[in-house]
Amino acid sequence: MFKSTIDADIFRESIDAISALVTECRLHVEPSMIRTRAVDTANVAMVSLELQKDAFETYSSSGHELGIDIAKMKNILGMMGKGDALSMTLDDAGHKLELSFRSYRYSITLLDVNTIRKDPNPPTIDLPGKVVLSGDALNSAIKAAAVVSDKIALGIDPASPIFYMSAEGDTDHIRLELGQDDVKFIKPVQARSLFSLDYLKDMGKVMGRAEEVEIYLGMDHPVRFSFPIASGKGRVEYLLAPRIEAD
Repeated sequence: MFKSTIDADIFRESIDAISALVTECRLHVEPSMIRTRAVDTANVAMVSLELQKDAFETYSSSGHELGIDIAKMKNILGMMGKGDALSMTLDDAGHKLELSFRSYRYSITLLDVNTIRKDPNPPTIDLPGKVVLSGDALNSAIKAAAVVSDKIALGIDPASPIFYMSAEGDTDHIRLELGQDDVKFIKPVQARSLFSLDYLKDMGKVMGRAEEVEIYLGMDHPVRFSFPIASGKGRVEYLLAPRIEAD
């Protein structure tokens, strides 16, 4: 049994966060929350999402695993207006999800979870560097870097200390440096890694809405982004593997 009502904007925000990396997922509808963890087809990036039951107006679940077509869900949510309430009910057989808002009633056939990759185990990686800044500032830097290159270096210079983002193309270069007065927090640990902007551009569209984003870095290690959604009643994490730099 699963039945809930939620503000459409909150659920749209959650689905948008997942859709930045994958087109389908296993959605675990637990008694206390919904959650998912998935990796993209190239095994380069991972998304984790938790949305607590407190984020819902009404919520009741006995525990289920739902196969969700993210693209289809995004199309339905795109029809909903601001302030709409979305009601979701799992049918008795557990094969269809009923979605209701305003006068619309959708019956969506769920994907077979056995055809969807199992949730990956999060890697245990030490990422000692940490920066906290606004999502808008991070997204703006990602978009600026994409003008000149397809990759970006993220790093921390502990001597200054500064957090920097640098991108270099064939003829152009851009570098942004943010000191302690420009970010909300910085842990001055030596860190630098290179990342693909193809992934970061999609992540940035989602992270740009967050009041603050935590960034965890190491030396030639993955980067982890963590930020709240649903007014702190949910959380999203992205993990992105570094690009190998040519000599």
